Amino acid sequence: MTTPGPVTFRLFVYGTFLSGEREHDVIAKAKCHGVVKTARGYSLVEARAMAGLLEGGDSEVTGELWEVGYDVLNACDKRRDHPALYIRRDVRLADGSVAHAYFLRHEQARGLRRIRSGDWRQRFAVAKPASGAWGRWAKSGR
Repeated sequence: MTTPGPVTFRLFVYGTFLSGEREHDVIAKAKCHGVVKTARGYSLVEARAMAGLLEGGDSEVTGELWEVGYDVLNACDKRRDHPALYIRRDVRLADGSVAHAYFLRHEQARGLRRIRSGDWRQRFAVAKPASGAWGRWAKSGR
């Protein structure tokens, strides 16, 4: 008879839990499966110094997929004040699979800046100028 391995969960992270970000230490011992995107239908907002994932919208959100155990999942729950501030539930990824993710409550997202790129690391990037006739006209300085 074989002994089952430890129970693990798939966790999609998109903000300060990302590799190199300030709260990454919480999940650093877990296994990363790389950069992934959500399916369309989500949006990302900046909630002070943290990101917030919202259901609804027309964006794909960029993040990382991690395989975590109960201990890491519980530590993440505490960090995200689940279920008071963030709610952990399923998110659909671009490949059709599902993972856990922390969603910000819609009522707490009112007035927050939307990160249009869907990528937390690109939140300060300058938008590219428009292309086409209007873009050329704007660049010409006329």
